[in-house]
Amino acid sequence: MLFHRINDWDDAYTNGANIPRGEEWPSRWVAPALAYREDLAAEGRAKLDLSYGDAPRNRYDLFLPESTPKGLVVFVHGGYWQALDKSFWSHLAKGSVDSGFAVAMPSYTLCPEARVGDIVREIGAAIIDAATEIDGPIHLTGHSAGGHLVTRMMAKTSPLPEDIRARVNNVVSISGVHDLRPLVNTGLNTKLQLTPQEAAAESPVLMEPGHGGRLFCWVGGNERAEFLRQNALMASIWLGLGAETGAYVEPDRHHFTVIDGLADRNHPLTLTLLS
Repeated sequence: MLFHRINDWDDAYTNGANIPRGEEWPSRWVAPALAYREDLAAEGRAKLDLSYGDAPRNRYDLFLPESTPKGLVVFVHGGYWQALDKSFWSHLAKGSVDSGFAVAMPSYTLCPEARVGDIVREIGAAIIDAATEIDGPIHLTGHSAGGHLVTRMMAKTSPLPEDIRARVNNVVSISGVHDLRPLVNTGLNTKLQLTPQEAAAESPVLMEPGHGGRLFCWVGGNERAEFLRQNALMASIWLGLGAETGAYVEPDRHHFTVIDGLADRNHPLTLTLLS
């Protein structure tokens, strides 16, 4: 019989230091993201820094296909709710845009200026605003902390109003953190400032799924064990509560390369998102 225990919670949720040349991210995303924004802006297919609220970071970029959009994709970035912004990820819209969808990418107020629950409500507001710009079905995806945030949109306690929630066909959480309780034991909590009660209250694994919609949990095979565990845990728990879920471990991908497939219209990650 084999037992396991996590003795170093900081190491369990540390990505860069556990990836060869991990220090190259997120700066490796800056150039392709900027080039994609500039290309679409030159074609008149980028609406940048649209406002969805009063806070300075309540802005999103909207990338448009060449013809009338088939629907809306919203990508929510990661950074453990305390780092980065929408500008690092623009190139990841390419797969969905090339498939005929508009793609919105919001920034949000970071911890500790905001609580995690505040960020959940901001993302809800961003989706509502983008949904007024683009008709049709809505597909949500997010990476790491962004995976948590888009999954929250599917919960019974979603901040989305029912008319918007009814348009959400599919949610793909990529390397999502769905149980926030372990983070209370990490140095990340210096900025997150999660209490045990708040961590439980904002964990999708402890919530009931809302009616309808699908949740697919996607993770890289070379990720930290905690991300693999959380990926399987989220899909399994909501499946047991009646939701339609799926889970996949993409071979030979780590925490920073697992999102690359979103830039390719023919990659299984993009196909899963738009299904």
